[in-house]
Amino acid sequence: MWAEAGAVHVAARTRELMVACPECGRGSARVHSRYCRTLADVAVGGRPVLIGLTVRRLFCDSLDCGRRTFAEQVEGLTVRYQRRSPLLQHLVEMAGVLLAGRGGARLLQILKVPLSRTSVLFHLMRSPLPSAAVPRVLGVDDFALYADVYGTLLVDADTRLPIELWAGRDAEQLSAWLRTHPGVEVVCRDGSLVYRQGITDGAPDAVQVSDRFHLWQGLSKRVGDVAAAHRGCLPSAVSEHEPAPPPSPAAPSDQADTPAGRHAKRLFEAVHALTDTGRSLNAAARELGLDWRTVRKYARAATWQECVRRTRPRRPTSLDPYLDYLRQRWEEGEHTATVLHQEIVAKGYRGHYQRVKMAIAPLRRGLPIDTPRERPPSPRQVACWITTAPSRRSLHATEALRRLLEHCPELDRTHDLVRQFAAMLDARDAGGLADWLEQLTTARLPALASLAKAIREDQAAVVQGITTPFNSGVNEGRITDLKLQKRLMAGRAGVPLLRHRVILMALLRRRHL
Repeated sequence: MWAEAGAVHVAARTRELMVACPECGRGSARVHSRYCRTLADVAVGGRPVLIGLTVRRLFCDSLDCGRRTFAEQVEGLTVRYQRRSPLLQHLVEMAGVLLAGRGGARLLQILKVPLSRTSVLFHLMRSPLPSAAVPRVLGVDDFALYADVYGTLLVDADTRLPIELWAGRDAEQLSAWLRTHPGVEVVCRDGSLVYRQGITDGAPDAVQVSDRFHLWQGLSKRVGDVAAAHRGCLPSAVSEHEPAPPPSPAAPSDQADTPAGRHAKRLFEAVHALTDTGRSLNAAARELGLDWRTVRKYARAATWQECVRRTRPRRPTSLDPYLDYLRQRWEEGEHTATVLHQEIVAKGYRGHYQRVKMAIAPLRRGLPIDTPRERPPSPRQVACWITTAPSRRSLHATEALRRLLEHCPELDRTHDLVRQFAAMLDARDAGGLADWLEQLTTARLPALASLAKAIREDQAAVVQGITTPFNSGVNEGRITDLKLQKRLMAGRAGVPLLRHRVILMALLRRRHL
């Protein structure tokens, strides 16, 4: 063994043993010729290793064999046409799986295996994917590749391993995969009509399960829509707010004299002139030249005042606990902001002098200090309060929601319906689903009525989602992992490379559990 140019060189040769022909299996020891193979191996002591291996080319004496000569291979050291040892080749492939191109190339550089990023990806793509058995329980979900382009991920719910990944989320691809992989008994999915049709066409005998998480997510979104439609009631959740009836559309208001008020009133009248006649939101948006979300907001509002953006009250700051002290010291005759700042710093204030100067500015003009007021909750926050289990709500959320429900009968009705559905999910009992859907329809809340219609169209799968333990939790976890792999490659990976990394990464983790 000798060292040259920083690398460790090892000279070796094979033994004079009988070697089996790779085609017919007959042993041979008759030598045709010898030649030297140069193999790279893992580094030793921080220095790359090169093995100069002299191997034999042998004759095959079998008359029935198509080969006349063959080269011998050393188990664990050589692979046909490979100039790296199997151990080093495995290291290169795992670097590609774990870190992709640039990251894998940097790691291999440290390990004294200089390779470009494209070579790392080339060896990664050469790695064969495992042949997965047809799953008994299949999970199907979509994910965003980029912008408005989506992909589909299939997961074996029993082994928790990803099976297949492709671009697009159309029914034809899913049904074709199911037809070529017969034997799937249960399919977990979201409420997508596309996946529902694909499963029905490709595996008509499979039981479809509409996932509990997506059911609850859909209900939460509709609750947020109800809260947005009754935005005028939300200030009643604030403790110091005096509940007042919402202004009548015909009543005069100061908001009507502002540009924002006139704009909101004009849009409100234009949108309702179209939607009240039965026109769809998209048709009204095209005719008015507005975004469909803007049209939806005005169509769901009862009055134009609900659509006017209100000025939010001041947010609490770190100076608020010292405002009473500043007011007291001002009344005692201390009007210097620098001195007042030093005094409250001694009491624990860590803010800047400018904030104190701005806080006492109204006092110099004979005005009171602006004290913070609690902001009304947003529709999303109200939806979060309603969909959270009562035992898990904070004391503030519980009290604010109680005031809000007392003031708004529609949100109170929505809260009751949400808790009924939550009880069905907790008890795994869908016996009251039909009655619950009827209540949604008769609640006179458009958002909940549309949810009832969607659930009725997929009621069999929804019942399975409520009553059975099957769910898409495994899918959501794998999609989170997939997004991580996408970010590691700066979102520029194509679908074939993404498929290799996601599947091989999951298999690698399973082997090391």
